[in-house]
This record gives sequence, C-alpha cells and structure tokens, in this order.
Amino acid sequence: MGGAENTSNDELLELARKIALTAGALAKTRRAEGVEVAASKSSLEDIVTHADRETEALIRSMLADARPNDGFLGEESGADVGSSGLTWIVDPIDGTVNYLYGLPHYAVSIAVVEGEPDPASWRALAGAVVNPAIGELFTAASGSGAFLGDKQIRVAPPVDLSQALIGTGFSYTAANRLEQAAIVARLIGRVRDIRRMGTASLDLCAVAAGRLNAYYERGLNPWDHAAGALIATEAGARVSGLRGAAVTAEFTLAAEPALALELERLLIGFGL
Repeated sequence: MGGAENTSNDELLELARKIALTAGALAKTRRAEGVEVAASKSSLEDIVTHADRETEALIRSMLADARPNDGFLGEESGADVGSSGLTWIVDPIDGTVNYLYGLPHYAVSIAVVEGEPDPASWRALAGAVVNPAIGELFTAASGSGAFLGDKQIRVAPPVDLSQALIGTGFSYTAANRLEQAAIVARLIGRVRDIRRMGTASLDLCAVAAGRLNAYYERGLNPWDHAAGALIATEAGARVSGLRGAAVTAEFTLAAEPALALELERLLIGFGL
C-alpha cells in the first residue's frame, strides 16, 4: 500500500497505464500531423516540441482529476507539491529528437513515487512506459514484477561481459558527448556491441525485457528513469548509481546483477 489514502500499488498502476496510453495516442496523432519545435532548452540540440507541452498538459489534467492531492513533477511544466505523500514523475515524450525525425522509438513515461520527488530517497510504487509508434506498453508495480503487455518479463540470463549488448546515451552538450564517446571507444572492444537508441525509458525497459544486457548513462533527469528503473528492477535488474548509490543525475546503470558489477568496475577503471 502507498500514500496517505492507502491506495494500492495496483490501483496506482492502473491509473498510470490508462493515462500513459491516452497520452501516447495524443503524441502519436500529433506526430502524424507533423511536429514543430517550440523551443530549445539546455542547448540547441535539446529541444521541446508543441506536442511535448500538449501531452504533458493532458497528463497533468488527468492526474489532477483523478488524484488532486498528489504532487507532480514533469519535464516541461515543473513541480507541484501535493499533500498525499505521493508524486507523479512524468516525461510526456521521452526521445524528443527521435520523435522530431519520425524515428519510431519514443515514449510516454509515467511513474508514481512515495516520499520526496528525489530519486536518491523516493520509493517508486508503479510505472508505465508506452511506445505509441509500435504499441508496446511496459508496466510494473513494486513487488509485483514487470510486464510487456500482459506478459511478464525478466532480464537476460548472466553473460560474460564480452558477450553483452550494452545500451548507452549521450549528453545534449557537445563537450560532454566527446567525453562520453571516449569511454565508448574504450568499451566497445570489450563487449559484444554498443547501442545508442535515444530514449532512456525504453532503454531501461529493453534491459527488463532482455533486449539489452545492460544500459548505462550519465546526466539523466528524474523523469527519464523513474518508470523505467522500476520496471527494470522488477524484472530482476540491478539499477543503481555509482558504487551502489541510488540513481542520480551523476550515473545510471541497469543490468543483470553480476554483469552490472562487472560493467561498473570496468567503467570506473575507464575514468567514468
């Protein structure tokens, strides 16, 4: 059970699922109509579209109607403090550059957490990540496993690092990307291969579903990983920051537990 109103995690998950699917349908419709960049944020490459803002406004409105006492933290519209002890962490369109270019790899990510809206201390209760372009929905509630649609999913079995397919992502800032590329250049000869698909929430879900053996990235925001990290954890992954710390903007790593420790040691040795 979670929150002052003693709402079950399953009930929270059902709401997250419903809203994610509704918001995903809107995002898909707007993509078909054509996408316009509304603004840049941290850099010229870090964009927000009108569809991002419209989708987040829809999610915020639906949550306010269903759970008026809960808090809200969204990528585009910021934070509202609630009184229930629960906060919804929302990325209306994760993978905005993919979305802009028509690549069918973007997601609506919705999670609900208990405690302060800080990944270093919150407890994730439920999460949903939907890729509207291909109709895949990943979900999890704390203690109840992870699912792709109605099928339970698990991380891939343990493999040697040399046979591991690794996902990662890059910063919107050019100087940071160069540093990250230098790490990848050292890593790529030690693993099966590297994938960079551009949507953190779906990368975490890919680990959960065994499509990637591991995923790591620096610089993620809370809305990038809140739902995906819970889904990966419920699928049996170890999801953490550096040296077992909680996931923060500094670092995120998700993998089958033994592989996670091996990959983390290697990345630290590379000066990550």
